[in-house]
Order: sequence, then C-alpha cells, then structure tokens
Amino acid sequence: MVVGSGASPVVPSRGALRPLGLREVRITGGFWGDRQRVNGTASIDHCRTWMDKVGWTGNFAIDDGVGPVEHRGREFVDSEVYKLIEAMSWETGRPGGEDHEAELVELVAMVAAVQQPDGYLNTAYGRPGQGARYSDLNFGHELYCIGHLLQAAVARARTSDEPTLVDVARRAADHICETFTDEGFCGHPEIEVALVELFRVTGERRYLDQAARFVERRGHRTLPEHEFGWSYFLDDVPVREATVLRGHAVRALYLACGAVDVAVETGDDELLAAVARQFDRALARRTYLTGGVGSRHLDESFGDDFVLPSDRAYSETCAGVATVMLAWRLLLATGESRYADVIERVLYNVIATAVADDGRAFFYAHTLHQRVPTEPPAPDKEQLRFGGGPRAPWFEVSCCLPNVARLLAGLSTYLVTEDDDGVQVHQYASCDVETSRLSFQLRTNYPDDGDVLIRVTASDGRPCTLSLRVPAWAAGATVEGDLSRRVFQPGDEIRLRLPMRPRWTVADPRIDAVRGCAAVELGPLVLCAESTDQVHPDLDLLRVDPTVAVNAAPVSVSGGFVASPDEPWPYRTAFEEPPATVDGVPLIPYHRWARRGSSTMRVWLPTAGH
Repeated sequence: MVVGSGASPVVPSRGALRPLGLREVRITGGFWGDRQRVNGTASIDHCRTWMDKVGWTGNFAIDDGVGPVEHRGREFVDSEVYKLIEAMSWETGRPGGEDHEAELVELVAMVAAVQQPDGYLNTAYGRPGQGARYSDLNFGHELYCIGHLLQAAVARARTSDEPTLVDVARRAADHICETFTDEGFCGHPEIEVALVELFRVTGERRYLDQAARFVERRGHRTLPEHEFGWSYFLDDVPVREATVLRGHAVRALYLACGAVDVAVETGDDELLAAVARQFDRALARRTYLTGGVGSRHLDESFGDDFVLPSDRAYSETCAGVATVMLAWRLLLATGESRYADVIERVLYNVIATAVADDGRAFFYAHTLHQRVPTEPPAPDKEQLRFGGGPRAPWFEVSCCLPNVARLLAGLSTYLVTEDDDGVQVHQYASCDVETSRLSFQLRTNYPDDGDVLIRVTASDGRPCTLSLRVPAWAAGATVEGDLSRRVFQPGDEIRLRLPMRPRWTVADPRIDAVRGCAAVELGPLVLCAESTDQVHPDLDLLRVDPTVAVNAAPVSVSGGFVASPDEPWPYRTAFEEPPATVDGVPLIPYHRWARRGSSTMRVWLPTAGH
C-alpha cells in the first residue's frame, strides 16, 4: 500500500493554502475519532450489506456477457457503489483505518467487467431492453455516475498502487471527452469536479478542458424544459452571471465545486469570484442555523431569500457534504478562515446529526422542528419517504450514508493546511500532525469544552508560523504561548481557550418562519428542545424569555408552556389569563436528537409574548 502526502480528496495545483494528506494528519480520538471509528467498523459494512441486499452491486454482475436481465434500484444507483468504493479507499488508506482491500479488489473487478469497449459504463442504460445511452440528459444521471466513478478512482490512486480502477476511469473519461466534445451536459452536476481531480492525478489536460466546457455550457436553457424549471438543473443562468446558489441544492453545490476547481486550475479569477459571491449570498439568505441548505421538499431545492421554514426544512445530508466540499475549496483557494467556520457549523450540526450512534441508520433530511413524534422505521425495509425522522437503515434513494462515509473516512484531510509561511489549524479534533516543516500533537475535548492544547514534537529548524482559527462566535478567546513566526522547538506548547458559553441567537426578521423565536447555541453546537426531556410533552406550547441568561450546565432556558385550549381558529389577539409556566427548559445538542426513542423537537423557541 502506497499512501503519499497527496492522499487527500482535493489536491489543487495552486491556491492560498495546501491541504495535508492522510499520512500527515491522523485523528486520534475524541468527538470525530469516535465517529470515524464507527464509520470504518460499521457504516461502510452496513452500506455494502444493503447494496448487496437491494441488488445495486448485483447490477454489475455478468450474465452471458450482458449483465442482469433486470436493473435494480433507481437510475443513479451505480453512483452509490462508487461512493462506497471511495469511502473504502480512504478508510483503507488512512493510518489506523479498517482494511477493506479485499472488498475493493472485488468491487473494482465487478465494475471493470461491465465497462464497454469504448469506455462507456452504466448499468441502467445501453443494455438490451434498456434506454439508449444519453437519451435522458435531464434525469439519466449517466455523467453524474461516471463522476463518482472518477472520484473513487482518485481515492484509489492516492491510497494504493493498484491501477485497475484508474485505468477504468481513464477509459470512461476519454469516452466522455470524445462524446461530449461539442455539446451536451448532465442534468445533475458531478462530472465537472471529478474530471478536474482526475486531471490532477493523471496530468491529462483534456479532462480539465472538458470540465471547463461543461461549466460554461450550463445556464443557456439547452436541457429539455421541466416542471421544476431550468433553475432546478442550474440551466437558467450561466455560472458566471448567477448571483446566488439556487435550484436543486446538491446539484447547485456540486456545480459550484466543479467551477471552483476549474477556476483554480486555469487561473480564472473572475469565475472564482462569481462562485464565491453566489455562496456568500446563499449563506446570508438561504441557509439554516445548522448550516443546512434546501428548504423545499418538492424539488429538494433552495427556497427564495429568507424562506427558511423550520418544520419544512429539507436540508439534505448530501447537501451538507456538498457544502463542506465547496467551503473547503474556497478556503484553499482564498485562505479566508470564514469558510472554515462554515465547515465547522455543518460538521457539528448536519454531518454529526445524520448518522445513528451505531452507524447503521441515518437521516436523509434534517428538520429543525419535528411536530409529531417520530415513528421507528422497519429495520429491514427500504424507506420510501425521505423526511420526518427518525433515522432509517436504508432509503430507496440512499445517497446520503455513503456520502457521509466517504467524508468521514477522509475527514483528517480537512483539518489542517500549510503554505510557504507555516501551518494553519482550521478544525479542532484530537490529532497528530506531521509535516516536513513542523509536527505537533493536538489534544482537545472539543466541543465538550473549549480547551485546545498543541505540543510541538518536531521542527526542521526553520522559522515557521502556526495559525489557529478563532471561530466567529468565540469572542473572548485567549491564547497562551507564542504563535509568532519563529523556530519552534520540540516540547513547545500552545493553548487556545475558546469560551464555551451558551448564547441566545435570533434570526433576521425577514425570515418570517421564525420571527418572534430565539435559539440557543453553545460553541459550534446548535441546541434544541426535545420532548424526551420536558415536563410538558407539547413543545409547540413552549415560550421562553431571551432576556434571561441561559444556564450553563446543564443547559436550560427560562420559560414554560402556554395553556392553549382547543379552538376552531388558531389566532387570537391576547391571552385572557396569564400563561402557565414551567421554569427550566432543558436543551440538548441538535446532533443528539432522535437517539432516545420517539420524540418531538424544535430548534427555534417562541419567545414570551409571541
């Protein structure tokens, strides 16, 4: 096994910051160490078991040279197998990870066996009795699936010297370049970001050029018109001219990732700035407190500005993964630490929320207000609905768990960067960092407390700058030790103290859905009230007083419940009698909700008088 310093999902050739690879940053324990362990020992195996059970891996089986008679699953399920291969590759390649090499060899052989002589590879199209190749660019997902194949091949190339999957990917990419030289693109972006990363692995310039063509073709309303509109496919406005992320949330974010990659590799500052502006506006106007995006269930899309209903939040897990992908690329390109703040928010309040404690069930969507008690899903049945909780073992569309699995397997590569001046720590997880310039141990119980200790273990003797991100919420943070540019010595210690006090949060008044409400945050964590902890079972009767300080430990807020009689009309001008109250409303981290049985939950708490 060969794992080089470039063993990272994103390795740009230029930019303000350089990512560190799996061998340079190793998570050793704590919050993310526990989740990475569960991912490697349970979630990845769970994905493989279910993909075998529902026939998605079986689609790659050979029967008389043409494959299975009946394709199982939706048209895009090839991509889930590829994401599983990618997750296995990062997990096998990370020091201390679980070894999935035998499964990788098996799955890669299955994929290679069904590739057509011209490089085409898809199990839902092109075979006898199936639709013709590229006959449905809107929803066929053929290029989308190939994109995930290429990303799996990149992971394989950066964690192993076994060449089979890279060879398959190159033939598929060559086929795409030859087929789509002059026109056409996929309704679901993904091929763009994948082609750029394959270019970074192979040095084949035409992969980058093809990715750039796909980015530029989109936005001219050339895909067939659809009831969700051209914006659903990001085909309404050219990428350079758009002002905000819109349409299908995952599609929009994947396209933005590809556009950033193209911009970085071609030196296109105009394109990079355009994507940054779109993301910034989406963060300011179309993003939930948790960092989740997507407020429309019908088309899984961004809503209009400030349309962020808590009880109808879609906030798909895959959109959380894609937000991390985009923010990471913008951080590497610009060096602006505010993008690391975005990553932190999404990691702790979407990614950490998504997966069950045992790693074998997950949320597809992330509501911020569960009005009716969650119902336990059947443990051995595919779920057809994607929202409403609780976490389910598998969905008919199960893109989210393998997506989280590949992110968690490679999570250490998103923590620390370097540049010509030194090393930058962006996320606080217990880890060992080893670079040619500076090595250190980072130890912390974050986010349970805000103390972060860094102990230098090695230095090359040259002056170096060590930078630590102070989150935007962490007013009053302090540092003990010398962070200035200097020659660090083994044994040097730096201690960062982040103030972990609970704080009230209110929304922009233009967000009608939560006007008159307040939320509570603690460090990077969004908190919520869950019915499991409450004296009164109906959280919709809860009222709080945000003028009263939040109790620090255990976290609770002053307030109670309004006695609300049943009436035919749900509005009235004033209470006839003073409201009945129950002091002390316990709160828990949002990522812990729905882990203790049937419950209701809400993040935004109505304030007294509303």
